[in-house]
Amino acid sequence: MRATVAIAATIRPQANTGAPPMEGMEKMARRRYQNPTPVRRGRWWTVLVWKDHFIDGKQVRRRERLRIAPASKGEREAARIVAEVLRPMNQGLETIGSATNFKHFVDNVYVPLIMSTLATTTKDRYEGVLDNYLIPSFGALCLRDVTPMSVQRYFSDLASKTKLQHESRDKVRDVLSRVLNAARQYNLLITNPVEGVRMPPDRRGKKRSKPYLSPELFDRLLVEIQEPYASMVFVAIYTGLRVSELAGLRWNDLGDNTITIDERYCRGDWGSPKSESSNATIPVKQCVVERIHRLKLLTVHVRAGPAVRKYKVVKADGPNDLIFQSVRDGKPIRDNNILVRFIKPAGRKLGLDWVNWRCLRTSHATWLKIAGADVKDAQAQMRHSRASTTLDIYQQFVPESQRRVVDRLGSATKMVQ
Repeated sequence: MRATVAIAATIRPQANTGAPPMEGMEKMARRRYQNPTPVRRGRWWTVLVWKDHFIDGKQVRRRERLRIAPASKGEREAARIVAEVLRPMNQGLETIGSATNFKHFVDNVYVPLIMSTLATTTKDRYEGVLDNYLIPSFGALCLRDVTPMSVQRYFSDLASKTKLQHESRDKVRDVLSRVLNAARQYNLLITNPVEGVRMPPDRRGKKRSKPYLSPELFDRLLVEIQEPYASMVFVAIYTGLRVSELAGLRWNDLGDNTITIDERYCRGDWGSPKSESSNATIPVKQCVVERIHRLKLLTVHVRAGPAVRKYKVVKADGPNDLIFQSVRDGKPIRDNNILVRFIKPAGRKLGLDWVNWRCLRTSHATWLKIAGADVKDAQAQMRHSRASTTLDIYQQFVPESQRRVVDRLGSATKMVQ
């Protein structure tokens, strides 16, 4: 039996959707309902359909032959499969903009409009993920071809065929999700195919606790770090501030027993704190305020070849001057230099290779737990948007703390009896 192909190929203009101005997308058209008759060709039922493509930034409409089902199936069943395959296009579940090439969208929309608004460090991480993982895998595809199934297969293969750690795979997923969310925001996709994708479990087994410094270990570490960086580390662990927030502290942010966090600085980038919750005033111990003011009296010696130069730690202490300044010229500090030159070497002397800026913040959260702080109080001190972040990510398991809780529970039970 021979069948003919009937395709409605007329088009009509599409209404303005508010999408960003992309070359070749301003004059896009909306195809009419397609209902081609399947044709048996060799061992397959096939149909001819119209599909949109973006080539060199221009929309091109092409006729393509699709394999629908094996020829062993009946014609009625093949027709039902055709209707299901074309349903997304016919019911408007697939936009014409979804024909945009993934790499073209990243280069011409996501990078200039979205990624340009991110902090430099975040931008660098995203660029690495896009260049090393996402563009090689999805760059040649249209947005519509990045389906939940293709994304699920990609992450399953990423776990089984590469040595990429679980946290790195999560980062790849986050970047892909953000790119496709932008495509949805600009009406190029109806849904984000990353939503609902299941990530393979961590092959390392149960979740490992992140290391933290006990008060005794911290005292030993502090002795090994020279000023003014010892004071900076002291403030970090007793306040839980992120290093970018430490670098952005000014003298007018310091109260009698409080610190206000309203600015951040990281490797040339000034900006607001990480989230709305991060922008806050927190209480601090009096010894923290005193240690900060002590910086005004400090002079450090720096070797410059055969000579030794003296520098005042605080060059200026006006309300808008930085608290932690570059020793040589008073400019903003670079956190990675301090970490590599002073903190890491001090940690290695004590066998603590894992010491870094993040572990100081984790240690502060864990000290709050040891001190018996209420979960909401700890959340407020850490300035997290959700208490689960404080509990699940920052506060580490402390056997002594658990033992004290059990002992108190035993005492309370006796009182009830």
